Amino acid sequence: MVVCIDPNSTIGRIDPKLHGQFIEFLGECIDEGLWVGEDSPIENERGYRKATLDALRALRPPVIRWPGGCYADTYHWRDGVGPQSERKTTFNENFATYELDDHSFGTDEFLRLCEMLGAEPWININMLSGTVAEMKDWMEYCNRAQPTDLAKEREANGHKAPYGVKYWGIGNEVWAGGGTMTPRTYLNEYRRFASAMPSFTTDVFAPTPMYAIASGPDGNKPRERVQWTQDFFRGLAEYRQPNIDGYDLHFYNWNVDNDADTPTRFDEDGWNAVIEGCLELEDILRDQWRLMNDGLALIHEPEVAMDSKLAHVDLIIGEWGNWHKTAFFARPALKQQVTMRDAITTALTLDLLQRNCDKVTMACNAQTINVLNSLILTEGDRTILTPNYDVFMMYKAHRGMTALDVARNDSEDSAVYTFASRNEDGTQLLINLTNAHMNDGAEVRLHLPCGAQVDSMETLASEDPHDCNTVEHSDLVRTHAVDVDSAVSVHESAGGAELTVTLPAASVSALHVTIRQR
Repeated sequence: MVVCIDPNSTIGRIDPKLHGQFIEFLGECIDEGLWVGEDSPIENERGYRKATLDALRALRPPVIRWPGGCYADTYHWRDGVGPQSERKTTFNENFATYELDDHSFGTDEFLRLCEMLGAEPWININMLSGTVAEMKDWMEYCNRAQPTDLAKEREANGHKAPYGVKYWGIGNEVWAGGGTMTPRTYLNEYRRFASAMPSFTTDVFAPTPMYAIASGPDGNKPRERVQWTQDFFRGLAEYRQPNIDGYDLHFYNWNVDNDADTPTRFDEDGWNAVIEGCLELEDILRDQWRLMNDGLALIHEPEVAMDSKLAHVDLIIGEWGNWHKTAFFARPALKQQVTMRDAITTALTLDLLQRNCDKVTMACNAQTINVLNSLILTEGDRTILTPNYDVFMMYKAHRGMTALDVARNDSEDSAVYTFASRNEDGTQLLINLTNAHMNDGAEVRLHLPCGAQVDSMETLASEDPHDCNTVEHSDLVRTHAVDVDSAVSVHESAGGAELTVTLPAASVSALHVTIRQR
């Protein structure tokens, strides 16, 4: 297989927020997975599970979405602020969690977490069972600098300075559990909520720093997702537009048709079906981008100079990941193991998000801990990093780089995938090679129109693609450094350099390459 990588064939800057994460009060994602409380016998730092916190510090997720998801539709933020002993106890029915909720992890705990990790917080408000006033007060509590009662309450709870929360989701999956709405009924509600958002400016003509995110369509419904976006933007074009900055599409790679297929037990057909399923997202997001811009083109020019015209809305993938059928019956809720099959799809999804960085602005893996496409699993006092964690760590260097338009010969091996990015001055390349063959190794020839030196290579693979990391074998599937001389041969000529790379079966690899201009 021959792949041409031209450092001058660029797509755009890879926004670090494409590597976002999502945490929700679902199963043991937050309670037990992230938050154990200061009185827990599990080693913790101010109540945060120490091992989870250390892993996230190393990862440095650029953005974290919270408190849901579906949980946001019944979450009242005041239940989770103030002294721990005075917080309410409620019952969490979210996606079969079925546990008491003591609200010991609330707004301040989440925002302190984001500060510790250097992550931008994305808060999803409660549109279904909450009110406009409740949303407005929540935003005031988080962001008001002036000494209002809510700002003073935040100070009394330990944070004098405003948190500066920029990203606010207005509704979640409103086409289903978020209200079973139509695009029109949702848009009517969205107009109310978005119009009530405080501006946090002192200049009437200054744009608000708040970033409003609308609930987009169900990405898993081929007909509905098209109709929803068409109807939503058609309605948006009627009369004046409320503030809308982002449009949040959700897509899960469902693996629910074969009862015999589980996260750790599958045959080659099951392997291939899951790999192919994740790739659908690329066609979906490109189609949604087109539909959004077609809808924006319907908006009329303002009648007076003081009015503004909505000309752009960012496309966001707020939830993505593998969802295996057995997760529906798992206890804790939606907990599933992670093998190289999941790691491959995570790598390929990051590839397609980065390859479409000119269309997609932000994306969040669902979810970070103990739920679905997890990076981290916990059992009692033990914390396990899954192969997905290694993939995100391997891809971390792409953040802020420039994505390249990689040309491949599709008539050759279709199960080997390449993604590449370069630094600002074009002297360094990061090349990802994913061999999606379950059982067969592969060889790739990378052609560059310049001189090249392979500085290092790392690979994530296992002897058995069914392997996963467990309490007993926590490092069974781990990224390891590869001897470049044995895995890569470099041939240079007047036409450039050709790198021949040998890849193991079911693997994700990263090459760090220095370019030598001629």
